[in-house]
Amino acid sequence: MKKKQIIWLQIIYWSLNFFGTVITPLYFLGRGDDLQGKVLSLTFFLAGISTFYICYLVIIPKVFRPEKVYTVIISFFLSILCFATLRYLMEEVLLPATFGFRNYGQGTTLAYYFFDNIYYGCINVFIAGILWLLEKFGVIETERQKLEQERNQARIQALKTQINPHFIFNTLNNIYSLVYQKSEKALPAIEELSQLLRYSTKDLEKDFIPLEKEIGYLESLIELEKLRLKNPELLIVEKKISNQNLNISPMLLIPFVENAFKHADFNGKGFVLNISDDNQTLKFHLQNFKKIRSKDSLSGIGIDNVKKRLEILYPKKHELNISETETEYSVDLKIDLK
Repeated sequence: MKKKQIIWLQIIYWSLNFFGTVITPLYFLGRGDDLQGKVLSLTFFLAGISTFYICYLVIIPKVFRPEKVYTVIISFFLSILCFATLRYLMEEVLLPATFGFRNYGQGTTLAYYFFDNIYYGCINVFIAGILWLLEKFGVIETERQKLEQERNQARIQALKTQINPHFIFNTLNNIYSLVYQKSEKALPAIEELSQLLRYSTKDLEKDFIPLEKEIGYLESLIELEKLRLKNPELLIVEKKISNQNLNISPMLLIPFVENAFKHADFNGKGFVLNISDDNQTLKFHLQNFKKIRSKDSLSGIGIDNVKKRLEILYPKKHELNISETETEYSVDLKIDLK
């Protein structure tokens, strides 16, 4: 429970306590003209509220340990002793010296006084213990959530750093092939890679980037891949983004496209990529035919990382369906980007 909620519970409790202990006896039970009744009602309330906060702020934090029974017993008796002592000092020492009357009769023993006040003091002690436990559990839960968030952030950053080298490795392989063939496409490929690296280096550290920028990564990658294709017209890319304010975690879509290019058959069959948004929901569809002799699964480090990141960043806000046969591979991904 949050600190503010605990404070409001204390305000409500002591408002009710004051009404029941002081206001009700004086104004509803006909004791308004009785000076002794007024003073004793007030001293009882003061002893109760003083004991509550001594218990709440000092005794329980210093002594009480929920896992150890003896600390619970010690805390309880210390709190009752505190209540009895405060009440005794006010009602049996201060009042006789000031007003000439006391609460208990002359000759009341200290043992009787203590045990009689167990009944009167235990309610405030129990309430103090309950509120302290609620606050303690609230602090523990807040720390747990903070640690979980930090752990998730660390996991996400680790996954991102795994994606980036994987992406660079595949792209450099493509450029190496173009350079080896002494292709005129090699220099444009290096320029595209340079552009991609500038994007990824700058934005990979961010938690979220504009969706348009993530799609820009995909388009740069696709243009880079087109340089080595004999039939680039078989690569069909469709995008329809109407909301310019949507954000997405960086490098979340690229691994799907990378794997598709790695295994796609462009000999007369092709590759289809469709990206759109609908009511702040990203719809990503990718479909390609696999190489006939390709036996490797299209899963791997990149796809596994994407799945983990989706589970962390978009729990219960995404749907991922990957379908793979001997000849075809498709991905359907929906993410609620609200």
